[in-house]
Amino acid sequence: MGRHNPYTLRLEITKMMDQGQSFFCTMKVQDWLKERKENPDDYNIVFHRQPAPPGSKEVMQVEIELQRKDGQPVDPWLQEEVNRQE
Repeated sequence: MGRHNPYTLRLEITKMMDQGQSFFCTMKVQDWLKERKENPDDYNIVFHRQPAPPGSKEVMQVEIELQRKDGQPVDPWLQEEVNRQE
């Protein structure tokens, strides 16, 4: 059984944006990509602010979109993992 991790990348990025540290968000995602043996230079990283789902402790949340610079589709697993909520 996997361990519950309350500090997901998406949550960290949302908090960083709320604290006005959006400049560092891209670097945080690039580091996350490196940890997964991906080359961050292969990706454009786009952040989308949106209302948090009902029942959430947050008012806003940030969705992270990865776009490959070579036009190929992003691996669905990688896109799902970057936005994992738990």
